Amino acid sequence: MSETIDVLDRHRFDEATLARWCEANVDGFEGPLSVRQFQGGQSNPTFQLVTPARKYVLRKKPPGQLLASAHQVDREYKVMKALADTPVPVPHMYALCEDDAVIGTAFYVMEHLEGRVFRDPTLPEQTPEERAAIYDDMNRVLAELHKVDFAAVGLEDFGRPGNYFERQISRWIKQYRAAETETIADMEELIAWMPDNIPDEDSVSIAHGDFRLENTMYHPTEPKMIAVLDWELSTIGHPLADLGYNSMLYHIDSPTMGTLTRVDFTTSGIPDEDEYVAAYCRRTGREGIENWPFYVGFSIFRLASIAQGVYKRGLDGNASSEKALIYGNAAKMLAEAALAQTKKLR
Repeated sequence: MSETIDVLDRHRFDEATLARWCEANVDGFEGPLSVRQFQGGQSNPTFQLVTPARKYVLRKKPPGQLLASAHQVDREYKVMKALADTPVPVPHMYALCEDDAVIGTAFYVMEHLEGRVFRDPTLPEQTPEERAAIYDDMNRVLAELHKVDFAAVGLEDFGRPGNYFERQISRWIKQYRAAETETIADMEELIAWMPDNIPDEDSVSIAHGDFRLENTMYHPTEPKMIAVLDWELSTIGHPLADLGYNSMLYHIDSPTMGTLTRVDFTTSGIPDEDEYVAAYCRRTGREGIENWPFYVGFSIFRLASIAQGVYKRGLDGNASSEKALIYGNAAKMLAEAALAQTKKLR
């Protein structure tokens, strides 16, 4: 995973209390314990727990006043625990704590994996063959996730099946309004257009909600994914929402997520958008996808709402990264890109 730093002042907690809790609740845990914080991440602060025998990862809610339905670490824990025996690679879940008295917020402890997290989607340090294999395995895992029988793994109550985009658009409009700091004309146009233009396509699956290369971990030397991470936004939803989100970087140039807009697909090994979507369709038995720009546009719109929320938390002083304040311009840029997608359907 990314480099660790000393725990930020605003995220400090009583490490002795945590150690006692882990000794009682984490199988095989033996102190002494030292704690480091992972850099990056805008939502749930993530920490490395180091003991003489092994390392663990702890994810917790951030401090401060939080938006409703955000930062649900219990949902992250539940979905990864449910996927343990499926083809979707996830870390082992040790324990969930919903008692705020222990370290101030809810948290969970999971396995620490050694592997590679690719921050730059263009994979500059890989060969064309490695890039092709890395993207193909990301595509394979996304298809495997969407083929999981969510009821069979105990997630039948993880979300309401059906009307996914209707509920999501309503949710992200509300989240955007709760974090709004100024009027963004493109967001206003999207808010007016999207609820009335949802495609009539009612597929249902587990939806990760933030499925992209940076939120996965690969084997230290092989182009094989060993973990899907950052499940905070997961639910029972629509598979094409995940695929649209996973394909956003073909259309946006993000200061934090990167871009594929300047890639030479003929030489890089990275598939172009049509090839990537076609591979997913083959793996999931789809003949094709109608209204594709809607799914991409919705995903960019949702990210604009998330970016606005991070920006507002940065202004309020409780975001989990010093980079939060650059998100103000990101919301405007993303709204413009989302609107461009939806105009392809008008």
